[in-house]
Amino acid sequence: MSVGYRHWMLDATTRSGGTATATPRATATELAVAVPAPELAVPAPVGLAARCTRVLFSPWSRLSLLIALLAGAASAVLLFEPQRLLADGWPPQFGGAAAALVFAVAYGLCTVAFVPRPLLNLGAGALFGSQLGVGSAIAGTVLGAGLAFGLGRILGQDALRPLLRGRWLKAADGQLSRHGFRSMLAARLFPGVPFWAANYCAAVSRMGYVPFLVATTLGSIPNTAAYVVAGARASAPTSPAFLIAMACIALPALAGAMVAWRKRHHLRGVR
Repeated sequence: MSVGYRHWMLDATTRSGGTATATPRATATELAVAVPAPELAVPAPVGLAARCTRVLFSPWSRLSLLIALLAGAASAVLLFEPQRLLADGWPPQFGGAAAALVFAVAYGLCTVAFVPRPLLNLGAGALFGSQLGVGSAIAGTVLGAGLAFGLGRILGQDALRPLLRGRWLKAADGQLSRHGFRSMLAARLFPGVPFWAANYCAAVSRMGYVPFLVATTLGSIPNTAAYVVAGARASAPTSPAFLIAMACIALPALAGAMVAWRKRHHLRGVR
């Protein structure tokens, strides 16, 4: 500090009668830096494409698509009448294993479109005989069940599960969800539940895909084989093979009806 500045400070102190302080070169207001106020988060505008995507992939839109697909498949079956194969026979350009493979694919698509499996099984036996007919019918059964399960699970489960409110619906859903394999195996072994109904009910439940397919494959073999053999031996209705096949068809149906009757009375007794 210079001598002149000290003398000036002493003179100022003497004149004011107190202690002098130096005025800072910059005041607080001069040193203050303006801080910008935080901006409010503005939601990004939702575009038309995003809204359309939400609508298209909503549960009820997917269910509407499933209904449209099934209605179209059923209409195609009524239009092309695949049952004419039983009367007209298989096209001559197809034969052997290739024909059985094509029939298996057509079989699976027809089951998705609500064509009764007994009719298809009889056709497999009449067209290809017992051995090749059983193989193509089982392959078509598994293919059709897998397609129906996948369609129902992807397009219908989210919309239909909230509607499971009745006692019978909740009981069926709980049985399929907790004991999927054995429930589906019983449904396939004992006729009574339509094939397509079992497929879509399993799809709406929480049953796994693999247990569903394995139970369908194992449970469908006896009944499918009986119908195929009956179709293959339909020209000789008094032959032992035909009579055994008819017995294998009738006995599981009778057993299934008895079990359903007992379960019906049991559910009536539960309050």
